[in-house]
Amino acid sequence: MPNAVYLVRAALFLLFCSVSVCAEEKFDLSRYSDEDLDKLALSRDGKLSASSMRALERGYHLNADWFGLFSMGPLKGDFAYDAKIWRRDPSRVLLVDGLYYTWYTRSTGKVYGFNSGKVENKVFPWDKAEIWYATSKDGWTWKEEGLAVGRGPAGAFDDRSVFTPEVMQHEGKFYLVYQAIKAPYLLRTKNSVAMAIADNARGPWRKLEQPILLPADNGIWQGTEDDHYKAIKQGDFDSHKVHDPTLMFYKDKFYLYYKGERMGERLTAGGREIRWGVAIADKAEGPYVKSEYNPITQSGHELLIWPYQGGMAMISTQDGPERLTMQWSPDGINFEIKAYLDAKIPHAIGLVESLERESAPGAALSWGLYHQYVPIEGKAWYQWGNYIGRFSFDHHDGAK
Repeated sequence: MPNAVYLVRAALFLLFCSVSVCAEEKFDLSRYSDEDLDKLALSRDGKLSASSMRALERGYHLNADWFGLFSMGPLKGDFAYDAKIWRRDPSRVLLVDGLYYTWYTRSTGKVYGFNSGKVENKVFPWDKAEIWYATSKDGWTWKEEGLAVGRGPAGAFDDRSVFTPEVMQHEGKFYLVYQAIKAPYLLRTKNSVAMAIADNARGPWRKLEQPILLPADNGIWQGTEDDHYKAIKQGDFDSHKVHDPTLMFYKDKFYLYYKGERMGERLTAGGREIRWGVAIADKAEGPYVKSEYNPITQSGHELLIWPYQGGMAMISTQDGPERLTMQWSPDGINFEIKAYLDAKIPHAIGLVESLERESAPGAALSWGLYHQYVPIEGKAWYQWGNYIGRFSFDHHDGAK
């Protein structure tokens, strides 16, 4: 038996060595300059590990201008923390007639979580919520102006909650896209993405009668227990949820980016299997057709994406093997990692549309809004307080 173990180990060692040598022999070092090698502390005459080959291929030494650090803090006025109100998921910030505007999820009332015994009980801070808006003259002190989009009547696709808004201003109109839930709100409940349109930042908002995006209808739940981890067939990456809609006008079309969640959610090398997709339309109201390239990411929680140098830049914040990365795509679909960021990334970032974007990869992040959790002893995370704060992003030069 010991001889058999020895032979197996020897075979694995030889296989590993042969694979390593083979990979190095196929690696084209001539594509890289002496400067490339020097920046990565590599020698043209030396051996290359798999890690060194990845560093060259992915350009770790080339993208220092994409790296940076976030800082975060509270705001004044109505966005100061209030333990009785959940304010979260701020939209982009628009500058309209000298005032900054943002839209956000707002709710009140006790949060019970699932399985409380009563389906009418509020399960999350974004449950039984509405979309409100606020204004500011300086981006620091905010005034809550009131309701923008409320829940629909009983029986409507949005009768339980409307939340997580994003806004786009285009050709004199304002477009709000947001998540909607139809009652009851259970673990297996699917959601939709809806749209409201206005001629003025202050409304009134006209809701479209039907959702503009739905989850894929190709998964099969296992049994009847309300458990979203159990599925006979998982289906597409967005077979359970379509979250965090973000609307962009790009290449003369409307790109609706969103996060997908899958029925029977499993784990990946980076934890939860969370991916992004995009649906594209010729008109803002749709119809939206999901891209044949979906999913377009292998990570990401809240959506954070903006135009940069003719393409799209994004940050994958939480969840998945490529979380905490800044990425760029030349076509808005095929993204490549540009930088690995510090774990201190704000939740649910809302960018400021009026900022100059092209001077640097992080210029669009100079400042913006986010939501902050306030831990409460003895409470689950979904029962913690929420408030909207302000962040900034600074390029980090390690040589200074």
